[in-house]
Amino acid sequence: MKKRTITSAIAASALVATSVFAFAGAAQAETNTLVVNAGATLRPVTHAASGGLYALATTTTPDPALLPPLHLSQLTQPAPGVTQLGNGATTPTGDALKVAPSAIGAGAQTTVRMPDIYPDFPYKWVSMSDYLSKVDTMVKARLAATSTTNINGWELWNEPDGNWDTAKAGPFNDAWVQIYREVRSLDTVTPIVGPSYSQYNHATMVAFLTNAKNTGTIPDVTSWHELDSGQNGWARITSDVADYRAVETSLGISPRPISINEYAAPDQVDVPSAALHYVAQFERAGVRDAERAYWFESGTVNGLLYNGAPTASYWMYKWYGDMAGSMLPVTASNYLDGIASLDSTRKKVDVVFGGQAGTTTVRVDGLSGFGTQVKATLSYTPGSGRQTNVAAPTSLGSQTLPVTNGSVSVPVSANADYNGAYQLTVTPVAGPTTAYQQTYEAENATVVNASRLSSSTASNGGYVGRIDGSSDMRSDSFVDFLVTVPTAGSYNLAVRYANGGTATSTQGLAYNGGAFSTVSYPVTGSWGSFANSVTTPVTLKAGSNVIRLAKGSPNYAGGSGYAELDSITVTPR
Repeated sequence: MKKRTITSAIAASALVATSVFAFAGAAQAETNTLVVNAGATLRPVTHAASGGLYALATTTTPDPALLPPLHLSQLTQPAPGVTQLGNGATTPTGDALKVAPSAIGAGAQTTVRMPDIYPDFPYKWVSMSDYLSKVDTMVKARLAATSTTNINGWELWNEPDGNWDTAKAGPFNDAWVQIYREVRSLDTVTPIVGPSYSQYNHATMVAFLTNAKNTGTIPDVTSWHELDSGQNGWARITSDVADYRAVETSLGISPRPISINEYAAPDQVDVPSAALHYVAQFERAGVRDAERAYWFESGTVNGLLYNGAPTASYWMYKWYGDMAGSMLPVTASNYLDGIASLDSTRKKVDVVFGGQAGTTTVRVDGLSGFGTQVKATLSYTPGSGRQTNVAAPTSLGSQTLPVTNGSVSVPVSANADYNGAYQLTVTPVAGPTTAYQQTYEAENATVVNASRLSSSTASNGGYVGRIDGSSDMRSDSFVDFLVTVPTAGSYNLAVRYANGGTATSTQGLAYNGGAFSTVSYPVTGSWGSFANSVTTPVTLKAGSNVIRLAKGSPNYAGGSGYAELDSITVTPR
C-alpha cells in the first residue's frame, strides 16, 4: 500500500481554535479529560513513530536543516539502484546509500526496501534468478559503502500478501527462504526485516513464522503495515502487537523488535490529530519504530513539507521531537488522545494531544517537586492539510495554575479543532531549570549496535551498554546524540559513564562528521552504576550538532576496553 496516486481529501475542516484557555473559573464539563501520569514511566523517549518511507529524495531534498527538529528515528528508503517512479516522480529518488549523509545528520537509521529495485508497483515478477542477481548487486553496493553507518536492515519484500505473484514465483514463504539465504551468503551482519505484510493477519503470520523457524530464516526485525482508514486504523495496533507477541511465544521464538514500516491511510497521514492517534498507540504498544506511509511526493518527509516548507503536521511531529527523558502513561477520553514526556533534568512535562471537539481538559498527575503552582503553556497547529504551509505553531498563552495533591488540571478552549493538535508544557512557575536542553540521556539518542538498559543509579533510570562492536561499518557500536545549542562556540562535554573493568577504557569522540579524538574512562568499580563523569571541550555550531561516542566507527580504529553511557551534558565554557 504505497506509491500510488491518491485523490481523496483530508477529513472535513473543523472549528478553528480562537480562544486561549477556557476561563479557569467557568463551569467545565469534564467528560473529555486526558490524564497524564508524570509519576510513572512508559518507556524511554526514542521518537519511535517519527520515521518515514521515502522521506528523503536526495541529500538536499528535503532541506537537511528542517530534519533535526523532527528527531527522525528510522527511515525505510529504496534500494541502491532504485528504479521506482512513484507519486509523480520523473526520476528515481531516495536511494538509501545516496541519502545516507542527510539521514545520519538527522540521527536516523535506515532499512533498505529491496524490491523497489523494480520500476513498477505492484511489482512485476521476472524470475527468481533475476531477483537474486539484483539482491547480489544491492548487497555488494552496500558493502562497498564503507563510510555509511546507518543501514540497519534489509527488507526482503514489500506487501507479499498483496503483490506477490504466486502463479509465477511460487509460494512467498518458500521464496523468503531463498532470498534470505542469498542475502546471508554475502552479508551475515545486517539485520533482515520482514515479512512486511500490508496488514496484520494472525493466520498468515503464524504460517510465515512457522516456516521461517523450520528453515532457520526468522527475520531479525518483524514488520507489517497499519493502514486502515478511520478509527480502526489506530485502534487495532495494540491488539495486533499483543497477538504477534503471543504467536512468538507459542512458537518458541525470542521477541523480535517490531517495525511498522508504513502507517496511516491517505486521509489520515496529514491530519495532525489522526497521525497523533497512531503515534500514541505505537508508544503504548512498544514498537521499535514506525514510518509514515508514502502516499505523496518523495522528499517531503511524507507530507510534513509542502514546496519545501512546513505544513501543520510538521509542527506536531516537531513537538514530538522536542520530547526528552521518559514517555509517560496517558489515558485517553473518547476521541481525545495524546502523548507525553517528562524531562526530569529540566522539570518539564510535554503533552501533545488532540482529536476531540468541544471543551477538553488535560490533567497531569504525579508532579512531585514542581511546587505548589506550575506554569502551563499552550500552543496549537491547525488541521489545514498537506497543501497549506504553516510558518509556526500558534501560541495560545500561559497560565499559572495551582497544584493540588500533586495534580494540575488545564482547561482548554471550547472552540477546539478536532483535526488539529495542541502542545501543553508544564514547568515550575519560574520555567524549566535550564533555558535550553543541556543534558541528553543516552537511551534517548540514536543507539547503534548497543542496548538500552535500566539502572536505579542512571540519571533518568536508563543507560546504554554493550557498546562493544568495532569490526566494520555494519557492526560498529556507537551512540549519536543530536544536540542543539543557541550559539556557536566552545562547550564543555561531560560524559556520565560506568567502567566496571580493571583498566581505563577509551571511546572515540567526533561531532558533525569531523575527526575523532579519544575519551578516556577511568575505572568506576562496577557496571550499571553511575556516579562518575569525564569532561572534554568541544566546538559546536549554533543549532543542531551530531555528537558521536563510539567503540568503533569509520575513520576510527576502535576503542580499548568497555564503557557504558548514562548521559552527556553540554554547557558553555
